[in-house]
Amino acid sequence: MSRTEHTPGLRVQGITPPLRWADYRLAAFDMDSTLINLECVDEIASAVGKKAEVAAITEAAMRGEIADYKESLRQRVALLKGVPVSAMQAIYDERLQLNPGVATFVAACQAAGLKTLLVSGGFTFFTDRVKDRLKLDFSRSNVLDVQDGLLTGRMVDQPWGDIVDGEEKRRALLQTCEQLGIAPAQAIAVGDGANDLPMMGVAGLSVAFHAKPAVRAQAKVSIEQGGMDRLLELLR
Repeated sequence: MSRTEHTPGLRVQGITPPLRWADYRLAAFDMDSTLINLECVDEIASAVGKKAEVAAITEAAMRGEIADYKESLRQRVALLKGVPVSAMQAIYDERLQLNPGVATFVAACQAAGLKTLLVSGGFTFFTDRVKDRLKLDFSRSNVLDVQDGLLTGRMVDQPWGDIVDGEEKRRALLQTCEQLGIAPAQAIAVGDGANDLPMMGVAGLSVAFHAKPAVRAQAKVSIEQGGMDRLLELLR
């Protein structure tokens, strides 16, 4: 498919704008570097002086250079052993911000009657807070094991499995569609990293937000300049 520049910094392929809000019933979002301005696992690692080490693994995983995403996340989380929960609260209070245009676009989805899903390879400590802040309907993410106020370097198993990777993001989107009684073609999926491609691949509208090259290449919409509210240029 050829990619065309709809307006500067907003590229489309395989679709013909304007798109209709009425065709969509669900919007699914990645969190780290999509809804928010940072990679939480990297920031937590900074509390134990391991940010560079962890960030290098994260970057390789997001580019799609690591075959086993789950194992890469386990390796990163193991390096977080001993971080106090108070350090995560400080990250949320002092460093975490919504990306430009996110609140506007999410509010537009809600006004148009779409349900909203946050599905993240990050952690419930942050996803729960972001979900509440944006009044999102559903979320799925990883639980960090905590003992005596400190991270143990492990994650907690959940009813659906152990780790949200690309395949689990896809499954979460499909399960949410089934729960809502809608087709996956009625979903919008927004992400930035290689682990977002499986859910973007089954959604009716895939959106790359300031994404890695492999993600931009496959998405129907790529926002390369400006905020997430640039999507509103394509919808009516």
